Amino acid sequence: MVNNLSDRSAWPKRAYARALPPMRALLACLALAFTVSLASVAHAQVTAFKQAVAEAAADDRDLAAYYRSTDFAGIWTDPEQDRTRRQALFQALADAPAHGLPASRYDRDGLLRLLQEARSPRDLGFAEVALSKAFLRLARDMQTGILIPSRVVSNIKREVPYRDRASTIDSFLAGDPRAFFRDLPPKTNEYTRLMKERLRLERLIASGGWGETVAAGKLSPGDSGSAVISLRNRLISMGFLSRTATRSFDAAITDAVRAFQVAHGLEPDGVAGEGTLEQINISATERLKSILVAMERERWLNSPEDRGKRHILVNLTDFTARIMDDDHETFRTRSVIGKNSDGRRSPEFSDSMDHMVINPTWHVPRSIAVGEYLPQMQRNRHAVGHLRVVDSQGRTVNRNSVNFNRYNARNFPFSIKQPPSNSNALGLVKFMFPNKYNIYLHDTPSKNLFKREVRAYSHGCIRLAQPFDFAYALLAPQEDDPKAFFHNILDTGRETRVNLETHVPVHIIYRTAFTQAKGPVNYRRDIYGRDGRIWDALEQAGVSPGDVRG
Repeated sequence: MVNNLSDRSAWPKRAYARALPPMRALLACLALAFTVSLASVAHAQVTAFKQAVAEAAADDRDLAAYYRSTDFAGIWTDPEQDRTRRQALFQALADAPAHGLPASRYDRDGLLRLLQEARSPRDLGFAEVALSKAFLRLARDMQTGILIPSRVVSNIKREVPYRDRASTIDSFLAGDPRAFFRDLPPKTNEYTRLMKERLRLERLIASGGWGETVAAGKLSPGDSGSAVISLRNRLISMGFLSRTATRSFDAAITDAVRAFQVAHGLEPDGVAGEGTLEQINISATERLKSILVAMERERWLNSPEDRGKRHILVNLTDFTARIMDDDHETFRTRSVIGKNSDGRRSPEFSDSMDHMVINPTWHVPRSIAVGEYLPQMQRNRHAVGHLRVVDSQGRTVNRNSVNFNRYNARNFPFSIKQPPSNSNALGLVKFMFPNKYNIYLHDTPSKNLFKREVRAYSHGCIRLAQPFDFAYALLAPQEDDPKAFFHNILDTGRETRVNLETHVPVHIIYRTAFTQAKGPVNYRRDIYGRDGRIWDALEQAGVSPGDVRG
């Protein structure tokens, strides 16, 4: 017998001829079996991956629907094909704190471990979905913020422009992954400057902050002593005073205090009174919180294009109304906002101004009519005699024929109006951006309120110190002589609606920290306590200004 089966020369030719076909058949069967086995293994691996993806995404309706639509194809886990996407995602996760977003919210290190420790297609399937969930969370947070504003403060009525999550994934897959992440945050100069201030304050806090606080009730020009030295050092650290060894409250410190007051919405008298020292003694850490809240608020607003090349910006904490043209302030006036009490605080929202009313009638809101005026007329039917009581047919009611004590807030059948006049509560012009909150901008006969530092006195609407100039600015694009046009109507004494040919977006915002193109960042008091509540919510979400006190 021949032992060497490979030595065909040792076989008789006929035996070899008879053996060759069965051997070929056997080899073919073995090859087929091996191929089938490999295919089965590959199929099992794909099936295991898809099943894991389906399981992991089951608790997220949007993500589950997306993976079903792609037959559970991976986005992140192919070793080579998805490398660029993974790198872009992990870099964006590392950069999240630069946007005031908490690293703990996305667990970058945990995601890396999932990938590194994956030993099977099933492991990769779970890692795949974990990366997608982190991606969607980061994308939404960077675009439109961590919080849902109305859940934190009910008077924030802002419609946040959330993006469809499936479209977010599609956009990411269709373009350059790194460019996608760069385009997520707000593309506004304000947001860019807030990011720079965040970084500056973090570095400052790490090096000790602004130094010791000023222990004094009031400091005035000519004063000297240790409190003045503390004031001097703090103003130097804040950037309002050049380095100096002076030990007295001299002209340089006076100018620095005045500059500080301007940047903090205080009366710029150059005296470090109680209110000024209170603001000077606020720590850098507290200011950083305001910056982080402002960044979150900036993410809630629409894109720069949606805000309008020309728009009106009312910052409630700053008590101002401004007209912005191409991101440049072209008009500013002082404002009075809603009183800090229930039912009167001015809400935050955006809408579009489409007309003004010159010589307006004041249609008293029912809440004011039955809450304030009805009780007065019940005590004296001729009270508030400058107002007209009007029936459902629009006819003025003779008060002598009405027993006001028969009525209450629920069944009072009349409306109350004030005809156009110099003493009208709306003044001589109102600016309308029709909204369900019944908020608008208007003139007022109470001019003395604009001299005050804190101007929260209205029922919620925004009163303007310079309403005529505001009207001229709005009419300028459509009238050759807007001032003459306005006064020709005003002089008639008749209520007249004037439409704006181009509607102007109005954004009522609330910022305790805001920037300017040149000069220091501005800070304001949290008059309604809203930013404090937002900060608490951000802190619960993991945002932290650090433990170093400034």
